[in-house]
This record gives sequence, structure tokens and C-alpha cells, in this order.
Amino acid sequence: MRSLYISIIFTVLGSLFFIGWGLDELVEYSTEDKVTETQGTIVYRQLLDGLSSELSSLSHSQLSEKVNLFQQHYQLKASLASSKNIALPSSLVAELNQQGGLLLASSHNQYLVKNIANHPDYLLRFELPIETVDDDNFNFFLTLILYVSICGILILWLIPLTRRLYLLNNAAAKIGSGQLDARIAKSRFSYIKMLEKSFNTMAGKIENLVADNKILARSLSHDIRTPMSCLRFGIEAALDSKSMDKKNSYLTRMDNELTRMEEMTSLFLDYASMERQALNLKKQQTDIQALIASAITDCQVLATQKGIEISTISPEKVLSYGLDYHWCYRAIVNLISNAIGYADSNIVILLESSNNAISITVADDGKGISEDKLEIIFNPFVKLDADRTREQGHFGLGLAICSKVMDWHHGSISAANGTQLCGANFTLSFPVH
Repeated sequence: MRSLYISIIFTVLGSLFFIGWGLDELVEYSTEDKVTETQGTIVYRQLLDGLSSELSSLSHSQLSEKVNLFQQHYQLKASLASSKNIALPSSLVAELNQQGGLLLASSHNQYLVKNIANHPDYLLRFELPIETVDDDNFNFFLTLILYVSICGILILWLIPLTRRLYLLNNAAAKIGSGQLDARIAKSRFSYIKMLEKSFNTMAGKIENLVADNKILARSLSHDIRTPMSCLRFGIEAALDSKSMDKKNSYLTRMDNELTRMEEMTSLFLDYASMERQALNLKKQQTDIQALIASAITDCQVLATQKGIEISTISPEKVLSYGLDYHWCYRAIVNLISNAIGYADSNIVILLESSNNAISITVADDGKGISEDKLEIIFNPFVKLDADRTREQGHFGLGLAICSKVMDWHHGSISAANGTQLCGANFTLSFPVH
């Protein structure tokens, strides 16, 4: 918005300055060195003739005294000028001897000059008062030019703004009609870049939210059918069974199915509400080494059960970063848990720092990730291995949660094969601002 305010101020002030300057030049050009004959000039010509006639009968020494007395009496600027100091073309010299003298104009005023008979070395000069001639048509014309010019400049300034607002309105209408990929293209001539950026960010979040909800609805409707079918079968079998032991067996199986349904529903709802969680992040300076150590401790029991050794490589100096401890802890635990499920015997956690980012890499010595899944493994409900079933509590949300957490921290998550060990390598990268 700052650029919008600045552009408005500069446009208005600039237009007023340049238009005013142009009008001043126009007025000055229209009046500069122009001789204007008015009714008052005729009177001054008569006075000039009368005084010139009187001066012609006086002696040389009496000229100045007579001119001063005339000036005091009539309050008119009269003076004697040397004929040698006034250069005139031959066509105008003759008019100095004519009745009424010669009317000349300078950049300041108008004046009359006339020869004095019997005193050829002097000219009589009258300074005429400046007369203001009001030209209503001309003033109206200048005022009209001022307002029309300002309106024209403001219209030119508004064209880019109205164009961008029109595009913004069209993009909003497209999103409202279901075209969620509508965006506003960047332009360096836009006054509302901040608004456009916020709109594109909002549109992207809406698109992601709708896409996630569609995937969630499809996956939930698909995955809930199996336990519901098992429940229906168990109820019918229990009702038909005569043996109490079989009834108890069916009831136990139904209880397990209900437990899995509760876990699945709870996890799906947690994932669906993650966008709201982004509004409540509590970022604070955190010791990254301590965060990793805490996550390893939480996963150590599972690693020990599977005979997996977890080691860390980190710099000696303490690395501190502003992040949300809960969600980053959960992301690291998800990566370590996945690595334990696929590793043969070793997991290495590498902490690195550069001028641009702090990165945490979790590497295992398992079989790695197939190339066709490297691009989709961070999508929700995508499983790396079909052997890990939902009955074991694996719903394909762990990496999707990690991806969202990194988005909240303006970072990134990436996957590769064999960077640290021969298996999969997942890297969390936090930008250093």
C-alpha cells in the first residue's frame, strides 16, 4: 500500500506542478513584449504631446525641473532619456516626431517616448501604469485546461489500477465458480502487489485445502468400508453362533476393528485440521541438537526392538533456530519412525548449517525409494510399501504431515536415494533469514 500512496502523491503533485508551469509559460508567451493600446493610452499620448510642447520652449537647464514638477503634479513617471541610448530601427525613428509619440513595451511594462523640439539630444519618456485587462474567456480557457489536464493524468494513472482490480475480480469469480487454479500474474506496473500476493497465497491455500479434503473424503470412504463390513459380518456371525466362545471371539474381532476405525478417523481428522493449526504456531528459539536427541529417545525403544542403531553427525557449536517445537519434533519423529521401518541395521541423522539454511537429514541403509514414487511420496495417503497396511496403523500421512510442517516454517523437505547411506535420505531444510 505504501507504493500506492506514494504514486498518488507524486501523480497529483507532479501534475499540478507541470500543468501550472505550462500555463504560466502560456500566459507569459501571450503577454510578453506585446503592445496593448487601451483607452488610457490615448490620454497619456495627449499629456506627452502637451509636455513635449512646453519643454521645447524651455532652456536646456530648465528641462529636468519642469519634468519633475509634472511628475509630482500628475503622479506619472516621466523622465528625460538620451536619444543616443535608445536604438530603434529606421522605420520607428520617424514615429518619435509624430503626434502621441511612440508606444513601446518591455518585459515589465509599456512606455511612450517622443522627441523634444529644439532639444534633439533628449527624448521625453512616460512610464505607463500597468493595466490589468481581464479576459474572462481566456481565464475560463486556462481553468478548463487545468482541470481537464489533471483529470486526464489521474485517468492515465488509474488505468493500471483498474486493470489489476479487474483481473483480481475475475480471478475471484473463477475461484468462486470452482476454477481453483486461477491466479493473478505478476506485473511490475501494479500498485497493489501486496494485495495480489496475498490473494494468490489465499487461493493456493484454498486449492490445497479443497484438494486435501477431496483426498481425505475418498480415502476415508474407501478405508472405512472394510472395517464396517467386518463389523457387520461379526455381528451376524455372533448372532447366529450358538457357542459362547465363538461369540466372544467375534466380539473381540469387532472391538479390534472399532479400535482401528477410531485411530483412522482420529488421524484423518487431525490431518484435516492441520491448516487451522498453522494459525497457532508458537515459534521460539530452540536448540536443534537437543530437539533431535529428544526425538531419537522417543524412537529408541522401537529401534532396539528391530535391532536398528541410530547415530548422529552434527557440528560442535550449538545450533539454535526459531521454530514450533511440537510440530518440528513430530516431523523428525515421523522420519525416524519411517527409517526404522525400512532400515536394515543403521540410521544416520546428519545436522548441517550454512549461510542459507539449516538442514536435518535422516538416512537409512534400507532398499531406498523407487524412482516413480519420489515425486508423490509427500502427498497424503501415499504408502511407500504395500506391505505396510492400514491394519498396522499406517495410513500414508506421516510424510504429508512433515511437508505441511516445513511449509509452515517456509522451508522444504526432499527425498533422495543413497546420499548418506544406500537407502532413503529425507532432508528437512530450514531457511536462515
